[in-house]
Formats: sequence, C-alpha cells, structure tokens
Amino acid sequence: MPEQPVTRPSLLVRIRDAADKEAWRQFVEIYAPLVYGLARKQGLQDADAADVTQDVLAAVAAASKRLEYDPRRGTFRGWLYTVARNKLNDFRERQSRRCQGTGDSAAHELLEKVPARDEDASDWDREHDRRVFRLAAEQVRADCEDSTWQAFWQVAVEGKSGEEAAALLGMSVGAIYVAKSRVLARLKQQVRQFEDE
Repeated sequence: MPEQPVTRPSLLVRIRDAADKEAWRQFVEIYAPLVYGLARKQGLQDADAADVTQDVLAAVAAASKRLEYDPRRGTFRGWLYTVARNKLNDFRERQSRRCQGTGDSAAHELLEKVPARDEDASDWDREHDRRVFRLAAEQVRADCEDSTWQAFWQVAVEGKSGEEAAALLGMSVGAIYVAKSRVLARLKQQVRQFEDE
C-alpha cells in the first residue's frame, strides 16, 4: 500500500524545507491550479495567469520559513487566497502603469468583468473542494481492487441501481453495496487527510 499523503498542517511544515521536493510537488499539485484558475476567472490570459501563479508560489516559498499554521487565526487556504488576490492586484497595477487609460468604454468593460470578492472566494472554495476530492479519489482508486472501485462508481457516480451494477459486474447486490460503503468511507477519510481546516 502506498504511503498515505500528509495532512495539510504537516505539509506546511515540510515545505519550510526548500529541498523537500515531494512536499513541494504535493503543494503545487493541490494549490497551483487553484491560483491559476482564479487568475483566469479574473480575465488574465494563459501566460499572465501562469506568471501570477509563479509569483504566488514564490511568495509562499519566501514566507514558508516563518509560516506558523494556527487554525484559530484562520485557514491556510484563506491566507493563500489573500496572497493570490494581492498578486493579482500587483499584476493589474503593473499593467495599468504600462498602459495609460484612455477613458473609453473598453476600459470600463474590462473593469465590469472583474468578479466581486465574494464570488471569487466561493469559486476558490469550490475549486479547492473539487481538487481535494479528485486527489482523494485518485488515491483511493489506486488502493482499491478494480471491481470494488467499479461497483462504487456504477452506483454512486453513474446512478445505477444495485441490481443493474450487480448484473453489469457479475457481483451480488450485497457485494455492490458493501463495496460502495467501503469506498465512500475511504474517500471521506482521504478527504479529511487532505483538508486544511
């Protein structure tokens, strides 16, 4: 059985060591797509969104040595969201210095496309939850027998009845529901491991 992924607080401790490539790989795998997605939703082009993502990761790397995770002071995800928003604002400031506004309606249209902070925050949280679930599902699937995963998938995701899944997979209805229950329990456990709150 592969080594279980570390929990977020322990990952935050591990990324203090710049040489811990596995910790940084996990960190980037989880959080870089969130930052990139936020930047794209803000209207940035692909290359600009990638640049902002790199700026955020560099800021995290610089701050990681003195980062003390205390859930009473807020979540790491919330802190990272603030860093990302600040880097997006820095990017916009640099862009506005390069291009002096003309006062035309095109500038106003661009400003209108910028989502409100609450909308961004809820998108950020939803995307984080999707990402954590996907990573948890990949981990659980790798640790499951294929027939167990398929039984779960057919009933829980595809919406088939226990009888339909049993006929499709050549299993008993009881075995289908046992497999579904076991996979769900493992998914919940894995998601809890990935949670940063």
